[in-house]
Amino acid sequence: MATKTITLELDAYEKLRAAKKAGESFTEVVRRAEFTDAPLTGARLLAYLDAGGSGVSERYLESVEAAAKHDPIPDDPWA
Repeated sequence: MATKTITLELDAYEKLRAAKKAGESFTEVVRRAEFTDAPLTGARLLAYLDAGGSGVSERYLESVEAAAKHDPIPDDPWA
C-alpha cells in the first residue's frame, strides 16, 4: 500500500489526534471524517428536518408537546 507524508500545523494535528479513538490509525480517522463544503446554517438544518432527517415522527413530537403542557412550573427553575 502506498503512503504519502503530509505536514500539518500543530492545531490541525491536535484536532486530528483528539478525534483518534483507541487503536485507530490516523488513516482511519481521516477516512471517517466528513468534510462539508457548505457552511452549517439554520436553513440547512430546516431543510434536513423537512426532508425527514430527524427520524422523529410528527406523532411523537405532538405527544411530547401535549405532555409538556401538563408539566408544572417549578418554584425555582434553577433548583
